[in-house]
Amino acid sequence: MALRAVNRDTGELVAVTRDETAAFWDGAVVETLRHAGLRIEELTELTHLSVRNYQRPNGEVVALLVVTPSKTDRERVIPMSAELFHVIAQVIRRHRGTYGTVPIASRYDVHEKVWCPPLPYLFQTQTGLERQAMSTSTIWRRLRKCCTELAKTHPEFVGTTFSAHDFRRIFATDLVNSGLPIHIGAALLGHLNIQTTRGYVAVFDDGIVRHYQQFLDQRRQLRPEEEYRDPTSEEWSEFQEHFDKRKVELGSCGRPYGTPCAHEHACLSELAEHGCQLAFHLAFATESSCEEVGQLGVVGRVADYDRVSLSAGSSPPAPDLPVRTGACEPLTSSF
Repeated sequence: MALRAVNRDTGELVAVTRDETAAFWDGAVVETLRHAGLRIEELTELTHLSVRNYQRPNGEVVALLVVTPSKTDRERVIPMSAELFHVIAQVIRRHRGTYGTVPIASRYDVHEKVWCPPLPYLFQTQTGLERQAMSTSTIWRRLRKCCTELAKTHPEFVGTTFSAHDFRRIFATDLVNSGLPIHIGAALLGHLNIQTTRGYVAVFDDGIVRHYQQFLDQRRQLRPEEEYRDPTSEEWSEFQEHFDKRKVELGSCGRPYGTPCAHEHACLSELAEHGCQLAFHLAFATESSCEEVGQLGVVGRVADYDRVSLSAGSSPPAPDLPVRTGACEPLTSSF
């Protein structure tokens, strides 16, 4: 029996039974999509037979949702969360409260262009005297209607639309950001390629920092405490010296690692003009370091001269060296 009431504020006649039924199925559709990450075709193909029970070795019973193949030819099983189980249970209870069981309904496959065998579909509607499973177009209309109704009370959502696949992306993002390995998420979503799942997941900078910090904290709990002590002053000095040595080895002219120095075959005057500070190093080199410079050749890599000058330390300065100016032929190193 259809129940109607009059809104005293507006005087409008409200079809209470019709609006309550529409609100229930709208909520059931949205919550199932959000908590199961189903494709829209998979939602329309859910039946009472899709709900299974699995008993673990410890005796615990886990509710499962068996999803029939749609985009791929592989059937998958989703362990139902408490929220998803509540929604599915409410749908089954509503059918049983009205018909005593989940009624048999027909379904037309828009992709195969055939009528499927009658089954107890969970999401179905009454069309005249016949019951039919909800079509994908019906799901689309319900979602658009929900967005329109939401915008009436929340103006910030005006013009916002949601599709069934948006809830699938939300489901994938929530799984991965909550710490579930992405390959497990791919199995729950029915993806054959894990890269497809990566495209569904929205990863934010804050989430990257938070989860990596959690990973570090967990790893530190498994390692000895002495590995994470504060470094001593000697260890820290040695650590900083490593970078100084590395800079000397790679040269100070800013060249990429593994590439030759641009000043390797340049004369001293050209090096001085380019500000490589070679004259500074030669001016403060000792006699022994000058002999080492002579062994290397008049011109060599800037890093080699850096090494020689560092080896000189605080020794007294060597006598002035003749430096050619003007045009000159480039001198190469002896190695």
